[in-house]
Parts: sequence; structure tokens; C-alpha cells
Amino acid sequence: MPDIPTAGRRGAASVEYLALGGMIGLLIVIAIAALVASPPRRADRELGEMLARRIACAPRYPVPCGRSPLALAYGFPLGKLVSYLVPEPETVAGELPVDFRYCRQVSCAAPGDEPGLTTSNRRVTEFTSVVDRRSAGGPVRITYWLYRPGLGWERADRTAGAADVAAASGIGLSLEDDPALVPLETLPGRDHYAFSSAERPPWQWSVSGSTGRTD
Repeated sequence: MPDIPTAGRRGAASVEYLALGGMIGLLIVIAIAALVASPPRRADRELGEMLARRIACAPRYPVPCGRSPLALAYGFPLGKLVSYLVPEPETVAGELPVDFRYCRQVSCAAPGDEPGLTTSNRRVTEFTSVVDRRSAGGPVRITYWLYRPGLGWERADRTAGAADVAAASGIGLSLEDDPALVPLETLPGRDHYAFSSAERPPWQWSVSGSTGRTD
């Protein structure tokens, strides 16, 4: 039986792989264009976030999937306290507080039709930092940092004691709480985000990675 040449078959397979890769790339470009033209509604976004969390959870095992970032940063008692005392986000000069990582334009911070979302489907967001001095007989100090692209940063402070911790113990923590709360203590690279001098965060280089330390 004559030998069957394999070089041609390898070449054909390479062409097929290139075609498949090109098709996948084209589909990704089309999907991105569709998202830009028509941002996903809340239900679509929630489904996408759930799938992303499930995919991302596997490398972080044994951290449970879907666990509140407040609980991860501060533990459940303090995490609930932070949620319990959160200041109501207000529209100021036509802007809601947003996550600076995803929105730095006035247009994407405008109030939307759905609660907790802007017109660009960005979640209303507040950043948090906590200093717990209970071990030294002191209070818990919570700072909420609100960012509005056209106005810069606003700071809101809360001081709490044992009675407040007890009062907050009955509430639940959800990834869909409004507003979304992002602990600065566990925000990767928090001190290295680039900002203009006019809107540089006052918390940069001053937030410890541990709630037990003073800043």
C-alpha cells in the first residue's frame, strides 16, 4: 500500500483552525458591537454577573461563590453594620455616585429609569473603609466614599458601637443590594488607579488592608 502524505493534511487542518479562530473573533466583535449599541437591561446584566461569578469562583476555592464582598472584607457582623448604616445615595447636580472603574463621564452617572441604575445601566455604588477599635474600647468608624464624575469625591462618616452592631445583625447581605458597596480594603491596586489631580481620591495611600488598624 503506498504511503499517504501527511503534510497536506496538516496544512488543511491549519487552514481550518485559522478559519474557526477568525469566526470566533468575528462573533466576539459582533457581540461587543451589540452591547455598545444596546446596553443590557438589569435582568440580562444579573444573569451575566452570575455566570461570571460562577466561572471566577473555581480558581478561588474554597471561597464560597456569591459571598458578599462586605462579609469577605469585614466579616458578617461588621459587613452587616456597613450595609445597615449606608447613606442613601442622592442625585447631586444630575449625577448619582458610581464605580469609578467603569464610569468617569457625567453622562454615565445620570439617574436611570430603574432604581439603583444610571441611564448607562451602571450600578449606583459607594466605596467603604472601616477602622475597628473595639478591642481597645473604642468604636467602629465607617467611611463611605461617593464618586460623581463631574463633582469628584464625597465623604460620609459613621461611628458605631455595640448597640449598632446588634441592631444590624438581623439584616441580610446580598450582591444585589442598592447601592452596591465596594470595600476599599480588598480592592486590588486601589492606590495605583490613575486620576487627574482634580479628582484624585482622598483615600489613596491612607486605607489599610486590615480593619483592625488605624489609618
